[in-house]
Amino acid sequence: MKPTSISADRLFEEHRERLRWEWIAGHAHPERRFDETAVRDAQSSADLVGYLNYIHPYRVQLVGRREVAYLSQASGEVLDRRISRIVTLEPPVIIVADDQAPPDRLVAMCDRAEIPLFVTRESAGHVIDVVRAYLAQLFANRTTRHGVFMDILGLGVLLTGESGLGKSELGLELISRGHGLVADDAVDLFRISQTAIEGRCPELLLNLLEVRGIGLLDIKAIFGETAVRRKMRLKLIVHLVRKETMERDFERLPYEPLYEDVLGMPVRKAIIAVDAGRNLAVLVEAAVRNTVLQLRGIDTYREFVERHQRAIEQGQHNDD
Repeated sequence: MKPTSISADRLFEEHRERLRWEWIAGHAHPERRFDETAVRDAQSSADLVGYLNYIHPYRVQLVGRREVAYLSQASGEVLDRRISRIVTLEPPVIIVADDQAPPDRLVAMCDRAEIPLFVTRESAGHVIDVVRAYLAQLFANRTTRHGVFMDILGLGVLLTGESGLGKSELGLELISRGHGLVADDAVDLFRISQTAIEGRCPELLLNLLEVRGIGLLDIKAIFGETAVRRKMRLKLIVHLVRKETMERDFERLPYEPLYEDVLGMPVRKAIIAVDAGRNLAVLVEAAVRNTVLQLRGIDTYREFVERHQRAIEQGQHNDD
């Protein structure tokens, strides 16, 4: 689930140091929030923050150098009309950037309408990037999955399977082979766009891997900084099953790629049987390499079927 809104006060406090802004008007309504319908209907964080625009309501309106000039060039009734139109947009916050001084009438309007007004010396483009990234993470659809999430050959891979199959031990072997750990045991997954799911490690488990018989291992301390990742895009799920389960429930050669639904998005999936003597790390790497080929449009199974069909047709032709 994702939160439906955020207060102006929280937005201000969480970026006070980074954006070095001041809250100069609209203090009477610090709990002012994003419109919940706007958050729900937003296709991306770009719909929730942008330069001053009278067409898009319910979003953070950013006033930069050009916008201040647009307001300042007007006077009297024209200026009042332009500023009053901002109120009708019902922005959760107005931000004046580019080290600009907000027009006095804008400050007065924010106080009357109880709209928080932040002022910063940072560039408008930088402020938009920071706030958009923050809102994209905050409002993303999210879930927590059990498994080991890793960076394998540059691909975000989630190792899943029932307890006791050795997922963490497999993760440790993959780390020793030069791959990176994102999270062990619990993985926070976020739908950050229409086509991307990002996996991150809960703060409590950061850099830690639990191996039965040994206990908790600090992977960063043991293997160095290159052995851990803060986040990765989820591209493949490798599901470990027992040999008998594989023989009973899965085809030896699936004729179509397998997928699993995660937060409403299909994610490629590979099934690997756990059996004595099998080198699971090598098999996982092979599955990842095969996925890379598939993402490039190379389907080995389909090519084999076409090759087999040509051989049959050639055999029939020779018989004739």
